[in-house]
Amino acid sequence: MNVAIVKYNAGNIYSVVNALRRLGVEPLLTDNPEQLMKAERVLFPGQGEASNCMRYLKERQLDAVIKDLRQPVLGICIGQQLLCRHSEEGDTDCIGVFDVDVKRFQPQHHQDKVPCMGWNKIVLSGERRERESEGAKERENDLFAGLGENPYVYFVHSYYVPLCEWTVAETQYILPYSAALKKANFQTCQFHPEKSGKVGEAILEQFLR
Repeated sequence: MNVAIVKYNAGNIYSVVNALRRLGVEPLLTDNPEQLMKAERVLFPGQGEASNCMRYLKERQLDAVIKDLRQPVLGICIGQQLLCRHSEEGDTDCIGVFDVDVKRFQPQHHQDKVPCMGWNKIVLSGERRERESEGAKERENDLFAGLGENPYVYFVHSYYVPLCEWTVAETQYILPYSAALKKANFQTCQFHPEKSGKVGEAILEQFLR
């Protein structure tokens, strides 16, 4: 399978490369538009600062390329956030696949720490459950198929996507927010599947299918 990972000004990308290699896939790490458009699957992972990441993407016109991709695309961590409309981090206009703004966590109590870091459970949305009941075809395209109720995954982030019409899984830290989004061929995870043990491995394997 021809799998591409978007190369841009973000960290932690090689942990995704290694996770895919463990699944028997040798991904192509690239910022070449033609290679991204030809790939069967595209992953958009990473950790970093939104304005710096978007500057790299815009300088190479990759923001437009990513938005126009028609194959399955998986955004991870800042990849999820950059697929949204705007981020409070650096007052940054993003790619705009999801028409929602990214917010910064605001601690409400002394024990609230930012960034959010560690394991937390995700809750699959009621809307997703309704879609799942529509038939096997939808389940085949579901990253969370077969994971059971409220699986635990690993998060590291200071900014979050509020609950919105594209939320397919949510979690709670200070407030409820989107753990995963889905719109057409775009799926995202705020958490890091490559750091989430067997659950994360199953999510990546499902995406590759």
